[in-house]
Amino acid sequence: MIPDRAAFIRANTSVMAPPLVPEVKLHLAHEAVPLWQKTEEELGEIGLPPPFWAFAWAGGQALARHVLDNPSLVAGKRAIDLAAGSGLVGIAAMKAGASHVLAADIDAFACAAIALNGALNAVAPEATGTDLLAAPVPPCDLILVGDLFYEQALAARVLAWLEEAEARGIVALIGDPGRSYLPRERLAKLGEYRVAVTRDLEDAEIKLTSVWRLSRYC
Repeated sequence: MIPDRAAFIRANTSVMAPPLVPEVKLHLAHEAVPLWQKTEEELGEIGLPPPFWAFAWAGGQALARHVLDNPSLVAGKRAIDLAAGSGLVGIAAMKAGASHVLAADIDAFACAAIALNGALNAVAPEATGTDLLAAPVPPCDLILVGDLFYEQALAARVLAWLEEAEARGIVALIGDPGRSYLPRERLAKLGEYRVAVTRDLEDAEIKLTSVWRLSRYC
């Protein structure tokens, strides 16, 4: 039986604004572990990934802030929000004038959260559960990546995919608080932010987080 994911999200989150992006409202959780356990119970499956969609991660907050403060980066453009989670970055892009946002996340709960959060903000990113990394980059002008370089194998897949995009003239912007596998040698820094986060997920209450552009000239 497929659970009513939208109802589950509404029941287990509160509508809040991320500290760095008060313009955007999201369905967010107060604590990670209880929600994680409830998600596993709902699906009858143990060992699921954490509910990334229920939190405003530092990289996503910084990238969303940067997009809203620099709308010319996205205005009139087709954007992909890769591993979108809550949809924060894609929603910010639409608020900043993006013509279309494809918010991709392989977690079905994330896709439900993206739809709910889009409605909260009167925008409608297109949510997809397809693993975009398994195929060539779809037509777009811009790829937005928030906080995705936390595992070595995943980081390698993401970088290869983004390099393909960059070779086709597609701009890739990355928000990251210095995760272990961030390919700094391939990136040009665009901005830096101090982002309030929860100690339930991070090792600090404030994460110094940068926004980068992938560049072949680095």
